[in-house]
Amino acid sequence: MALTRAVKAGFVTAAVTLAVGMLALNQALVGVFYDDGLYASLASAVASGYGYVHPNLPGMPGGVHFPPVYPFVLAPVFGLLPVPAAALAAKILNALLAAAAAGLIAWHALRTELLGPGLPRWVPAAVVTAAAIAIPVLATQTVLFAEPLFGLLVAIVIVLVDSLPAFPLSTEWRGGQAVRAGIVAALALLTRSIGIAVVIGTVCFLLARRPPLRVWSALLLPPVIAFLAWGIWVATHAGRIDPALALVYGTYGAPLREAGFSAISGNVRDLSRPLEVLAFGWITFRPLYVLLATAALAVGLYGLFLVSRRSAIGWSLIFYLLILAVWPYPPDRFIWVILPWLALTWAAGAAELWRRWPSPRARILVGLLAALGAGGYLRYEFQGFKGRWWDSQARAISANFAELLPVVQNLPDTAIVATDDEALVWLYTRRRAVPLYLESYRGRELIRPTPAEHRAYFERMGVTHVLLASATSPSAIELRSLLGAYPSWLTAIYRWSDGRWLFALNRGQ
Repeated sequence: MALTRAVKAGFVTAAVTLAVGMLALNQALVGVFYDDGLYASLASAVASGYGYVHPNLPGMPGGVHFPPVYPFVLAPVFGLLPVPAAALAAKILNALLAAAAAGLIAWHALRTELLGPGLPRWVPAAVVTAAAIAIPVLATQTVLFAEPLFGLLVAIVIVLVDSLPAFPLSTEWRGGQAVRAGIVAALALLTRSIGIAVVIGTVCFLLARRPPLRVWSALLLPPVIAFLAWGIWVATHAGRIDPALALVYGTYGAPLREAGFSAISGNVRDLSRPLEVLAFGWITFRPLYVLLATAALAVGLYGLFLVSRRSAIGWSLIFYLLILAVWPYPPDRFIWVILPWLALTWAAGAAELWRRWPSPRARILVGLLAALGAGGYLRYEFQGFKGRWWDSQARAISANFAELLPVVQNLPDTAIVATDDEALVWLYTRRRAVPLYLESYRGRELIRPTPAEHRAYFERMGVTHVLLASATSPSAIELRSLLGAYPSWLTAIYRWSDGRWLFALNRGQ
């Protein structure tokens, strides 16, 4: 009976998540959030028979920044359909993947009593559903990011690993299940490199169960093979990526080499910020905001401790967050893909505190914290759905490029355009395109290239035209420096409103 209820809860969660995901579909151009354009261009290259390469860059160097599973999943779609239709089909696929992940998580949480005993059975499903349809989650789901696929693969790994027996108390082999868990973990690793956190997390969780060596072999061999194969590919092709493009096209080692561990101090404080804004962003009185956010963080950490003893997701989240603490970029996007698990973790902590504190006053404090957080979330969701926050930025960027692309498409086939969102430009015009904006890090300091370095990069890339898509973008600052240093090198050949320009490079100037 309990299993039947768990299955029903999973189906309801998946259905609600899918319905909201379909409601959030949009016609935004692919590439408005940069990474989605790179995924789509890699998929197009695979579908066209070029291999796993960046077709927008001169020389089509191999893709070494993103692991290949998600582009390979998208390849049939972009091989069979025009780009606009392929984009819509891929967004529908993302909605289906996200719904499957949410349903699986809710089913597993209820089946295993992840939140502890005694809670009403609707609570885990409600928590997962609320997290799965949060506005920031929809924003990552309605563009071509790998998060929905990664989230589903992680959920499958956790379900399989949690179902393995406690081996000192059981002689059951479960070899096929361990192998399947290893294969799915390998696919997760080849979808997002941060999947290594799930591999390490499952190992730490299983240490307490002391499985025999054959279980370790079945579980770890596929991820190890995937890690080595991807590492060999990266080592073979990374040298073809221009050094100026190391941060966006190079290996993940590039930002770590440049920034080092300088991001840790800021990121540790920043890890909980996205969740705090989601729950308590409506509070303008700063001392109260800090008090509630600190209390909520404490409950979440307690829940993480509890869940790490109940499920492999606990240790996986610990290592996932440790990686984000080192990674020199804001953690927001990486947080949203694990939001259902984080919400369950917080709920586990709150439920356990409620059980352990029988006094009415203590329970009132826990209940009040939960009520304030839930109320803040509902307020955020209401405003977000009212204003379609999940695609407001995408719509604005799409409208901008819809004006620019026809002019770019009239350029010669041999043109190479330096622009923002270069993968988007290539997808819709098939003109080679490279980044206009360049950056690097020296510790925590952001370094922009000198005009001489920027010109040398253009010349290495064979750039023939420069598209300034926004007069207020960081690219505009760098372009002004170029124009100031080499005033006769660029000639304006087209002007749109609001300071957007198309320039031609004058060779020999």
